[in-house]
Amino acid sequence: MKGTREFWDQRYLNRKMGWDIGEVSSPLKAYIDQLSSKDIRILVPGAGNGYEVAYLYENGFKDVYALDISKMPLENYKKDHPDFPEDQLLNLDFFKLNQMKFDLILEQTFFCALQPELREKYAKKMQTLLKEGGVLAGLLFDFELNDDGPPYGGGIEEYRSLFSQYFQ
Repeated sequence: MKGTREFWDQRYLNRKMGWDIGEVSSPLKAYIDQLSSKDIRILVPGAGNGYEVAYLYENGFKDVYALDISKMPLENYKKDHPDFPEDQLLNLDFFKLNQMKFDLILEQTFFCALQPELREKYAKKMQTLLKEGGVLAGLLFDFELNDDGPPYGGGIEEYRSLFSQYFQ
């Protein structure tokens, strides 16, 4: 079943991550580079291979957390980055993350990997995970919404309608 731990384990095992570009995306890199404080707590949900996490950590952001439902990419990340704190690799369902608040949540292909019926729940959960004044920043695919994913599509009007309920 799509979205389960087993589904994602199989995707990683078979290397079926069609939207993995092999590095931090240029827009997120540019966003990270303009951040003035390195002392913020950051979450990268659906971190996958952790390119954004690695870039953040290597650039002085030490309070950064990678979350993924599949243990496989987190284990691979730890092998490749042995100095990264293991307690900042969160192997759990995003919707079960509690008791933590973040200054910044970076969205890089996590939203598009969730079944469309979970999008409202996603937006609401993001709001609860952010500290007062916190920021959700990221990239969203702009192609017709479909049931063939992941990735699932969507468009700017849908995104504005959804996120305006929870964010300014």
